[in-house]
Amino acid sequence: MDTLIFAANAILPIIILIILGYYLKQRHFFEDEFLKVANKLVFKVALPTLLFYNVYNIQDLKTMQGDIILFAVMMILILFGLGLLTSLLFIPKTKQKGVILQCVFRSNYAIIGITLAESIGGEAAVAMAAILSAFSIPLFNVLAVVALSLFGADEKQVSIKQVLKGIYKNPLVRGVFLGFVCLVIRLYIPVNSETHLPVFGLKYDLPFLYKACKSLSQLASPLALIVLGGQFQFSAIKSLKKIIIGTSWRLVLAPLLALSCAEICSNHLGIIHLTAVDYPALIALFGSPVAVSSAIMAGEMGADEKLAGQLVVWTSLFSMLTLFIIVSIFKGIGILS
Repeated sequence: MDTLIFAANAILPIIILIILGYYLKQRHFFEDEFLKVANKLVFKVALPTLLFYNVYNIQDLKTMQGDIILFAVMMILILFGLGLLTSLLFIPKTKQKGVILQCVFRSNYAIIGITLAESIGGEAAVAMAAILSAFSIPLFNVLAVVALSLFGADEKQVSIKQVLKGIYKNPLVRGVFLGFVCLVIRLYIPVNSETHLPVFGLKYDLPFLYKACKSLSQLASPLALIVLGGQFQFSAIKSLKKIIIGTSWRLVLAPLLALSCAEICSNHLGIIHLTAVDYPALIALFGSPVAVSSAIMAGEMGADEKLAGQLVVWTSLFSMLTLFIIVSIFKGIGILS
C-alpha cells in the first residue's frame, strides 16, 4: 500500500493538471487561439527560461556525473538506431517514418521531466534531472531534425545546413546553451574568500533578474501541462497500427530497455554509479510520453502531423498507467527511497 501511495503521489499531480486543461477546454474556458498562444509562450519563453535556470543553478561542473550522462546519451542514440530500424521495416509511408522514429527516442522531458523527477525523488532528484536536461534536450532536438529530414515530404537527403539551422533556431537548445555559457563564465570569476561564492552572480548581485527567471521557470511546467490537456483531441484513429507501434516503443520498450540496462550497468557490472536520487531522472527521461513539440516539428518539416499529434495524445494518456507501474516496481524492489 505504501508503494502504491508513493507512486500515486508522484504521478497524480501531473495527471490532475492535464485533466484540468482538458476539462476547461471542454467547458469552453479556453479558445483554440489562446491554447496556440499559450503553447508558443511555453515553448519559446517559459521552457527555455526553466532550462536556463536549472542549468545555471548547477553549483559546480565538477559535480556532474560523467558516467550517468554518457549512459543517457548512449541510450538515446541506441533508441534512435532501433527506431530507425523499426521505421524502415514496419512503416511503409515515408512521411510517417520520421514521426515513428521521433516517437521511439524523444520523450517529453522538457515539459514534465524535472517535475516528474522531483515528484518521485524530491528536491534531491532535481539536480540530476537538470544536468541530464542540459545534454538530453539538445540531443533530442538535433536527432529530431535529422529524423524528420531523413524522411521529409520530398524524400530528400539530409542537409547539414538545414540540421544546423533547426538546432540554432530551437528555443530549448538556446536556453540550455545560455545556461552553460554562464557556468563557464562562472569558472573564471574570482571567489570571495569569506563566503566562498563568486564575487558576482545573478542570485546575489542581480536578485530582481534572478527572481524573474525563477518565477517564469515555475510557470513553465504547470502551464505546459494544462495546455497539453486543452489540446487533447480524441479524433478517429486512422493509423491504429502506427499508433500501437509508436506508443509501445515510447512507453514500454524504451523504458524497459534503458532502465534495465541502467540497473545491470550499476548494480551488476559497476560501470555506472546510480543512487536513489539518480533513478527518478532516468525514469522521467526514458518513461515520459513523446514530446509535445514533436507534432509541431513534424508539421513544419513536411511529415505526418496528424499521426504525430495522435502519438502525443495516446502516449500521454497511457503514460499515466505505465509511469505508475514503473514507479511502483522501483519502489517495491527498494531502488527508490
